[in-house]
Amino acid sequence: MGKLSGKVAVITGSSRGLGFAIAEAYAREGASVVLAARNEQALDRAVEQLKGAGYLAAGLKCDVSSSADLNALRDLALERFGRLDIWVNNAGIGACYGPTVKVPVRQFESVVKTNILGTYYGSMTAMKHFLAQGSGKLINLLGRGDTGPVVFQSAYGSSKTWVRSFTLALAKENKGSGVGVYAFNPGLVLTDMLSQVEAVEGYGKEVSPLNMVVHLWGEPAEVPARKALWIASSATDGKTGLIVKQLSLGRTLWGPIRAGLRKLSRQPDSIPQITITEMPLGED
Repeated sequence: MGKLSGKVAVITGSSRGLGFAIAEAYAREGASVVLAARNEQALDRAVEQLKGAGYLAAGLKCDVSSSADLNALRDLALERFGRLDIWVNNAGIGACYGPTVKVPVRQFESVVKTNILGTYYGSMTAMKHFLAQGSGKLINLLGRGDTGPVVFQSAYGSSKTWVRSFTLALAKENKGSGVGVYAFNPGLVLTDMLSQVEAVEGYGKEVSPLNMVVHLWGEPAEVPARKALWIASSATDGKTGLIVKQLSLGRTLWGPIRAGLRKLSRQPDSIPQITITEMPLGED
């Protein structure tokens, strides 16, 4: 029996990257999974890939900044699989790197809509159902900036500060309800969001050190997905309010050692270089 046998999980932003890796990890352990993304073609491919592997999966084109879309996502899970046990608010975006006053307003607003409103709407959709049934697990994704300000990444960083505070408040408000609420920081995940960076014109050079950071501590999506599986499993029953970090002290210390061993053994470097694109300043 798998760790999630008989469970039904919704994962937003799951057509690729970490979201898809989480969906695959859950499905492998027996869960029926409902995927959601804005790109319908990519979403269909992801669902078919899981079905082709023999897993139970469904998908719905979804904009997480729309509460109606997220309600429809919940309804799909209930209609297709008859229940809902796990909800992962994974969808997230960043704005271009640079001083806040130079970041286009539309980019900042997009981050707020996806990372903040998307987490809020998703949490409300899931929590109302979970509280009514007296069980369920809500997992909200953190990221760099969740514990303090990050210069030149104010949009993304401040959104994750909000997610952390919101999630912990939600956990305390519903303690004893039978519903678990968790915050998960997956660390540096080797996805397009990390490897393809936009910067305000003139600030591309400020991002260059990220290459070294990624080589030391970047991990494929399958690694933090295993931690997300642990959070969704019975291992966290009765432990609402947990803040789970992928990048532990041990992993932090192991990063430079791992990089050194790769160099000494002349192993091929599978970690991609960061691609930096400078965005010309224009009207908002």
